[in-house]
Amino acid sequence: MDKPFSQACENNKAPIFAHLGPLLADKTRVLEIGSGTGQHAVWFAPQLPHLVWQTSDVAENHGAINAWLKAFPAANLLPPITLDVSQSAWPTASFDAVYSANTVHIMAWPEVEIMFEEVADMLPPFGLFCLYGPMMYHGQHTSVSNQQFDLHLRTTASYRGIREFHALNTLARNGGLILVDDHPLPANNRLVVWQKA
Repeated sequence: MDKPFSQACENNKAPIFAHLGPLLADKTRVLEIGSGTGQHAVWFAPQLPHLVWQTSDVAENHGAINAWLKAFPAANLLPPITLDVSQSAWPTASFDAVYSANTVHIMAWPEVEIMFEEVADMLPPFGLFCLYGPMMYHGQHTSVSNQQFDLHLRTTASYRGIREFHALNTLARNGGLILVDDHPLPANNRLVVWQKA
């Protein structure tokens, strides 16, 4: 299988890792929810040889992820497990960090709620949940391009759309996750980090 290529992943991997790398310096096992093409995983994992990086996605995306893993193997990078946030059994393995990029705006809101609940239950004390993507603040988009992207998402599927940061933060707080940081990143995206109390 040819490797699918995301230009956005190529553009954002280094800025994300500049923040993500130090956060994961003392972590041992990371679950990536929604690994997509696999480009983030093959870039991040070799730079974090002290931890195990577990990819995951819905079954139809495994071929793409495995193609990238085959092209860029790393000893600490694991093939994808099947994870549909609302339908699959969640992994029982132990993880002390969870990373997800560009997922909450393509999920239905009930799926976002489930993801936060499951991640909060999964993480041990001081475990991290790192979420990347575009967000709204107090009902306002952070850029015209995000407003246009949000309209495109909702036209594609009515349940999609850029999420309100404060709504996400409420879900996190309800699960005992405390906001650690909210990093602005290029292309009007954010990397939001919560820690398990």
